Amino acid sequence: MQIIHSDDTRSRRTHTELFGGQLVAPFECPERIDYIIERARHVGLTNIKGPDAHDLSAVLAVHDAGYIGFLANAWDEWKTAGYEGEAIPNIWPSRRMPGGPVPRHIEARLGYYALAGETSLNADTFASALLSKDIALTALDHVLQTGDPAFGLCRPPGHHAAVDQYGGYCFINNAAVCAQRALDRGHHRVAVLDIDFHHGNGTQDIFYERADVLTISLHGDPMDEFPYFLGYANETGRGPGEGYNINYPLPSGTDYAAWSRHLDDAMVKVRDYRPDLVIIALGVDTFENDPISSFTLQSNDYLDIGKRLQSMALPTLLLMEGGYAVEEIGVNTINILQGFDTV
Repeated sequence: MQIIHSDDTRSRRTHTELFGGQLVAPFECPERIDYIIERARHVGLTNIKGPDAHDLSAVLAVHDAGYIGFLANAWDEWKTAGYEGEAIPNIWPSRRMPGGPVPRHIEARLGYYALAGETSLNADTFASALLSKDIALTALDHVLQTGDPAFGLCRPPGHHAAVDQYGGYCFINNAAVCAQRALDRGHHRVAVLDIDFHHGNGTQDIFYERADVLTISLHGDPMDEFPYFLGYANETGRGPGEGYNINYPLPSGTDYAAWSRHLDDAMVKVRDYRPDLVIIALGVDTFENDPISSFTLQSNDYLDIGKRLQSMALPTLLLMEGGYAVEEIGVNTINILQGFDTV
């Protein structure tokens, strides 16, 4: 399988994440990618190449232009305001303050565009998000040109990024960008199958009123898990999109036997949709020892996941989402790729 990767994805290293009432070292860190690349090379996966540069047209096709402008300028505005630390939101337009115009001050704009307060911005954030987008689109180009699968080793991840919001370590929604680009190049239907532990709220937000992208997410029940306010089973789309958004919220402690039954059901729905392309939002934070998740999948399970995904026999793009800095992230991610390739 073709792997798209750049060592420059390591450049974004923030130092602050709000977790459990403390500022801690972020769980989303460069070591995640190191583990994956080291494992790929260890098992002999050497078909790795760098990304090509892509302009912003695919990004602006799914994201609000004002939001992208905010991301481009937020760090400079933060420093100009005289702040010393990393940029973290501390106020939001809440239920009792729905707001009018977007205020000028960077503190307010951070809150306006952030869906959560755990993700800090630094000088490298926007460039890293653009590079992640380039990795995703280069992997998509490979699939569209050859029909063969490709894996975009994206960092930062993307599936929490909504039309005009960031959070959950995500800034540009790589899966959504690629889905739209495939449609713009003549494909008629795309399916996004999100197997990250956390709900793909951003992808749902972007395509919720559309029938040309089927969005499916298997994830921790939002009654108990981030992002909490989206991801319930009764969210099935709106207007033309009714029936084209499917959520599988699953309880804490879900094991592979239960999880894989839902995956099988999701794959039936993908096949019935008859897409021209399947995009797998590939999170491995379903692993039993992931530090911020609560499913109990084991490393060997990921080989089987790869085999199941390949059994759909559809053009497939895999994009890296979550899975945090435990060494097994490398084993689990590469197991999926090897399982996919061995069928």
